[in-house]
Amino acid sequence: MENMEEMDVMIYETRKMLNTIIEEKQNLLDEEVIATSQKLDIFLNKYNNLLKKKILK
Repeated sequence: MENMEEMDVMIYETRKMLNTIIEEKQNLLDEEVIATSQKLDIFLNKYNNLLKKKILK
């Protein structure tokens, strides 16, 4: 399982990648934009779950 620092880096890098792809494609419905956005959603959900576990300890 990833720790919060690793997840933070993954979120940052994926968000940066998503912004670059959006600038290149100029279409929010492009398959690559959607796939990268979904990947970011997964990382954000994992980060949120880690945060919840940390708070509940």
